[in-house]
Amino acid sequence: MSSSANGLNQQPKFAQRKSDAMRVSGDSSSVETLPQQQNFSVSVKQQALALGFDKIGIVRAESLSTEARHLDEWLNLGYHADMSWMQRDSEKRSDPRRLFPSARSVIVVALNYFTPAKHQDGPTSGKVSRYAWGDDYHDVVGAKLRSLLAWIKEQNPDAEGKVCVDIQPIMDKAWAVRAGLGWLGKHTNVITPELGSWVFIGELLVNLELDYDTERIEDHCGTCTLCIDACPTQAITEPYVVDSNKCISYATIELRSSELPASIEEKLSGWLYGCDVCQDVCPWNRFEQNADEPRFAPRAGNVDASLPDILGLTQESYAERFRGSAMKRAKLSGLQRNAKALLSDEF
Repeated sequence: MSSSANGLNQQPKFAQRKSDAMRVSGDSSSVETLPQQQNFSVSVKQQALALGFDKIGIVRAESLSTEARHLDEWLNLGYHADMSWMQRDSEKRSDPRRLFPSARSVIVVALNYFTPAKHQDGPTSGKVSRYAWGDDYHDVVGAKLRSLLAWIKEQNPDAEGKVCVDIQPIMDKAWAVRAGLGWLGKHTNVITPELGSWVFIGELLVNLELDYDTERIEDHCGTCTLCIDACPTQAITEPYVVDSNKCISYATIELRSSELPASIEEKLSGWLYGCDVCQDVCPWNRFEQNADEPRFAPRAGNVDASLPDILGLTQESYAERFRGSAMKRAKLSGLQRNAKALLSDEF
């Protein structure tokens, strides 16, 4: 979910604590790289950019030991709320070789999804998180990564790979930081210097030894606490830590209960699906650029949705309207629950 996505990122995907240090784990930085590996890695990056990705980095497939420890701490605090699947896959998340045993390299990509439309607040409309305005990013990013894998196989018939776009048990944000695409912001989204945090993240695990990026981008959040201060529900409990139990994005997308918690409902601030407050106030998002990908252009009714229209949907009309949209993640029952909560606040 979107920096993905989080799909709660860009997701907002819910957070691990920030790494203690921006460094390469293990000895991957000291391994000598052959010229052919360097040349092919450059070609892979060029092809990724040609396919429309905005940033790419390549790192060794290895265990994320520090990040895994922080994930376990977060899970032990219960900050994953009802997302029990995060506990089931916690060990697999920290090592891509558990997901794809022959993995040797992780190709990490970022794709800008910013479009300049603005919310139009109204008593009978609900705001939708920017990442869900256009076509489902799983489809868009996944298709590009599959094209990249096909190209790699054309160059090397022995190549095999696995495409990962948010739904696979892999630590997207941690890999983006490790690959030098950006740093983990205090709101737990990945921030890139060029595009801010309006990016989707994806990975391609491959069985090839490549030339690995070792430079990290320094954390530039500094003393800024705008995202923490602006969160309507104080879900950012401390820098780099989000409690999903308090998060509007979690409640309006992932929560499957018939009613929203009162502490969330009274502070929805017009959000029907997701929440972008922490990203909207981030100073680094002043560097936003319009996305080149036409499939991220807002669909009708996906920037601000008519609440009466949402309540009038049947299962059939819901399936038709949200086909190919990330908004289907909330299911019809979730969207209608959220719409009722917003309307009850108005009347």
